[in-house]
Amino acid sequence: MSTELAEETRLDSHVRAPWRGARLWLLSWPAMLLSCALISALSMIGLGVGILLVPPILIAMRGLLDVYRDWIGQWTGQRIERPYLPGPEFEPGLNGHVKRCMALLSDPASWRDLMWVFADPVVSVFTALLPAFLVLYGVWGLLLGGFAGDLITSYGGNVWYGWIHVTKGYGADTGTRVETVLLGVAFIALGHLTGPKLLAVYGRWGRLLLGPTERSRLALRVQHLTETRTDAVDTSAAELRRIERDLHDGAQARLVAMGMSLGAIEHLLDRDPEKARLLLAQTRESSAKALHELRDLVRGIHPPVLADRGLGDAVRALALDHPLRPEVQVDLSGRPDAPVESAAYFAVSEILTNAAKHSGADRVWIDMRHDAGMLRITVTDDGRGGATLGGGTGLRGIERRIGTFDGVLALTSPPGGQTIVTLELPCALSSPKISHS
Repeated sequence: MSTELAEETRLDSHVRAPWRGARLWLLSWPAMLLSCALISALSMIGLGVGILLVPPILIAMRGLLDVYRDWIGQWTGQRIERPYLPGPEFEPGLNGHVKRCMALLSDPASWRDLMWVFADPVVSVFTALLPAFLVLYGVWGLLLGGFAGDLITSYGGNVWYGWIHVTKGYGADTGTRVETVLLGVAFIALGHLTGPKLLAVYGRWGRLLLGPTERSRLALRVQHLTETRTDAVDTSAAELRRIERDLHDGAQARLVAMGMSLGAIEHLLDRDPEKARLLLAQTRESSAKALHELRDLVRGIHPPVLADRGLGDAVRALALDHPLRPEVQVDLSGRPDAPVESAAYFAVSEILTNAAKHSGADRVWIDMRHDAGMLRITVTDDGRGGATLGGGTGLRGIERRIGTFDGVLALTSPPGGQTIVTLELPCALSSPKISHS
């Protein structure tokens, strides 16, 4: 269900539905023009010109049908995914144009789009457009009962309104005029009453033809898994490089220095015990620092509290060390799988780091819950807003991290307002209920 639908009252939906249906019907006319242009371009493929014309027309048609998908999703709650198969990378030259044209024409969604633009002007008349027609016909009845009927009959004309014959003598017949007005009101009421239902029928029709087939859904799924697998491999490689760098520059360097200090102490024990004692103190201090760095490194790989206590307690521990001291609400009926827990933990950690660095916030709230097979985490701050996925804040990296698990990230951050980051990861939970507040 879209946000727009969720915010509407029942009365609003009945009032708006006829005009939404009319807008959808009007959209079918530019779609038909594009379909005529496409047929003309297809007829010229044999001449070679069509190979250049078909792709831009098909792409323009897809853009227009995306508007259909967007409006149907907003107004009927029927969310329609883009069904198009991934195409090849464009190569300059004739061969590239041929490959591009053939890839678009071999996509079943292209022919389903063509079926849609030919059938929709008729289907929409009896579904999306019908409520608006009833309302307008009702308004025409009110006009006939008011003054239009007198104008028509005064010039010798006559029309039928439903079963009422508007002809000579109509103006003097008060009963017929009242009947015309009442019939007009009935048509207006019928149009508004049936609007949402007929719009819902139209939404199901749109989902039938404009949505993905099983083949395209599988192809899109393969493409998504390929991209997320590549991201996961790149992330893992970057993480390994970071661990190697931290070990080499931190703990390893300290351990080497400690070995050299112990060798020097061994030679100084008999000749200069005081200096040997001083070096021992420095070596003990270096060992403590090396241990601290190793603990930080381990915490960055997989925090012990996450493994021992679960995601809720790990995020609470993270909040205790955060300068803004976030308020954490956790309502989980168990624990996700370890990889999902780890991805969620580090995503929250990165979001909190962003909030401290960039938001200018005074307070942060974290809400974690599991519902309908989905782990949902919302992080809200009262900062200055204006955050974007491409703003260099690391949110794109978080999106790639959770994308490995089919997770999604949603960002709401109007300038001057709250920033709300929502993570959703599909997963199952196990073990006893963990609930904190």
